[in-house]
Amino acid sequence: MLNGDRSACQDSLFIRREVNIMMQDSPIPTPPPRSERRDAAENRQRILDAAIRLFDQHGVEQVSMNQIASEAQIGPGTLYRRYRNKGELCHDLMKENIILLFENIEAHLLDHRTAPPSERLQGLLSLFIGFREKKSQLLKGVEDSASTNRFRSRTQSPLYVELHQLLVELFDEMAVTDPSRQPNSVFKADMLLMALSSESYSYQKEERGYSSEQFLEQIRLTFLPQSRA
Repeated sequence: MLNGDRSACQDSLFIRREVNIMMQDSPIPTPPPRSERRDAAENRQRILDAAIRLFDQHGVEQVSMNQIASEAQIGPGTLYRRYRNKGELCHDLMKENIILLFENIEAHLLDHRTAPPSERLQGLLSLFIGFREKKSQLLKGVEDSASTNRFRSRTQSPLYVELHQLLVELFDEMAVTDPSRQPNSVFKADMLLMALSSESYSYQKEERGYSSEQFLEQIRLTFLPQSRA
């Protein structure tokens, strides 16, 4: 693929990803009356403000949806109509940060489009670890949504889906050099994202004593053995 074509494709891919993060896949409903839209916007802001206050005081994990509804002075039904679980609420709080993360990732991939895919993946991982360090509590809330099937809920989140697609594309590029020796890219992307999850990251830091830099190096050596010096 020519560089110009690849750049155009990457620009198109970023636009699609930004839309995926900002919107749900459900059909767009008929716009409600203006007063109703205003009330909904006010309720949303009250919910987000209440959640931020409670999260700052108690941490994301210790705060329940009922506490958020009470703090926002709204009924639980109003809260659950807006957010099915705490993970969706955390995602809304992080939406702009997540979009900025993907902007930085796309810029990195574009700036280094002539570099080997393993090097581009290393840069992506470095950006994500930095993001995780800065937004650890809210990111854990996004991952740990109050679903009956927490793992399935996590793998269906926009953050997981978009990162997974980027990883698969990079692993596929790496496989071109020697397809017979490369694991399935989808499986490998799943395993890498599990290693990057909040539980795994916290365990390796708190129990194993790895710094964020050491954690990133171990991830590199495990998933990118061909990139060793």
